[in-house]
Amino acid sequence: MEDLTLTDEKAALRRKALVAARASAAAYGDEAGRRVARAFLAAVPVERGAVISGYAPLKSEIDPLPLLTLLAQRGHPIALPYVEAAGRPLLLKRWRPGDKLAAGQFGVRQPAASAPTLRPDILLVPLVGFDSAGNRLGRGGGFYDRTISELKSRGPLTTVGLAFAAQHMLRVPCEPHDERLDWIVTEEGALSCAP
Repeated sequence: MEDLTLTDEKAALRRKALVAARASAAAYGDEAGRRVARAFLAAVPVERGAVISGYAPLKSEIDPLPLLTLLAQRGHPIALPYVEAAGRPLLLKRWRPGDKLAAGQFGVRQPAASAPTLRPDILLVPLVGFDSAGNRLGRGGGFYDRTISELKSRGPLTTVGLAFAAQHMLRVPCEPHDERLDWIVTEEGALSCAP
């Protein structure tokens, strides 16, 4: 890929990873989300009362809702992303299992605008692709990189990428604004990416 720009390289990797995600989503169905929940709970440290932010899955993204439901049952406040505007960090709004989600920008299902904004201790991040060092390939909008950077400027944050194991890449090309993740959790288990 030496003749490609970094943007072209990321786009090619993104297309390949999305094919792998669609195949895995078709193969695992709802079981993938339950497997991710078990792997997360077995490996990732979660302090009592920690605020967890997840996401409502788009298309073939692995579903974090089984995990978020279990965490809510254990007393953790849960937030989901709210897209305020392109080019801005995500707002993370309070959500409880059973709450209705509204249609937001870019096809995102999100809490109501009136829901309170929370500052998470743990941020679950959807992935298009990832490598073993915790580098992630997203959908290309930069929302999570801006959000992680902004949250880390205000205090400690644990970032956990969720994906299918088939989305693993040898190396994800990185730019200065790309934020590394602390953990990757797939249907096959959890990987700590802390240095």
